Amino acid sequence: MKKKAIIVSIKGIKLTSKEKLLIAREKPWGLILFTRNIKSYDQIKNLIKNIRKCAKDKNFPILIDEEGGKVSRLQNILNHNISAAYFGSFYKIDKKMAINLYMNYLKSLSDKLLEIGINVNTIPVLDVLRNNTNSIIGDRSFSKHKKIVKELGRIAIKVSHSKKIISVIKHIPGHGCSAQDSHLSTPKVNLNKKILNKIDFYPFKSTSAKLAMTAHIIYSKIDSKNVSTFSKKIIKEIIRKKIGYKGILMSDDISMKALNYDLITNAKKSLLAGCNLVLYCAGNIKDNFKLIKSVPYIDKFTSQKTSEIYKILR
Repeated sequence: MKKKAIIVSIKGIKLTSKEKLLIAREKPWGLILFTRNIKSYDQIKNLIKNIRKCAKDKNFPILIDEEGGKVSRLQNILNHNISAAYFGSFYKIDKKMAINLYMNYLKSLSDKLLEIGINVNTIPVLDVLRNNTNSIIGDRSFSKHKKIVKELGRIAIKVSHSKKIISVIKHIPGHGCSAQDSHLSTPKVNLNKKILNKIDFYPFKSTSAKLAMTAHIIYSKIDSKNVSTFSKKIIKEIIRKKIGYKGILMSDDISMKALNYDLITNAKKSLLAGCNLVLYCAGNIKDNFKLIKSVPYIDKFTSQKTSEIYKILR
């Protein structure tokens, strides 16, 4: 499978001639959409149709952050204001009813995404809420109880895949332990590996997820110099070995301020550390071209895992 190891983004509600060229000629792995790309139901359906036409791939991965609550990119066309925390709170009151409610909600959401043409949703958030968790996570987390996070996360993956929507677990190996927002600065977590393994790593273990997104966080007791996205030690020893994640690992957005280098260096450091794909969300066409020319084609492992994803999407 000949694809570049990058997920790109676009600037507006229509493809420009250069964006069409980017998709058709440069072969990105996928494309992520944001609120800036969505004006109306018909418009977004048409945009997605044109993206896939350029890619010449009916299953071309089109991603979106449609978590509900404060992270709803489809807010212009979809009334979707229920947060993950709502289901986590309900779970504590009535487990069976909460699970049924969440499953029905996920089925309805998946149907709406498929109608539009989106086939990858970056849920579930598997970060465990802490007393000092930054508000950037907040009610995006299911709960402060790790077992609730894991169980509802498992359901999100299972239902999404059954409806031909690929899920993305995030932010591996855990963002709930951070008091800082990685969009604005580089968070540092000083907890030891034993505590992290007991709480934060727990929901990410033994999942059937095909895609996972990294946390741009320095876990100083494991690697004091590198955010996990740039850390061979964290990716190899924690994410791949201790957590046991076996799917495609993608970076969080490489234009976030948690990363202190230029975009090309951020991309190269992510891939060198062990990420399989890099994510670029800012939509600048010049940067899209610079990045896609600087990254390699996906390797054999990522190609095989992508084929597994395409089997679900068929």
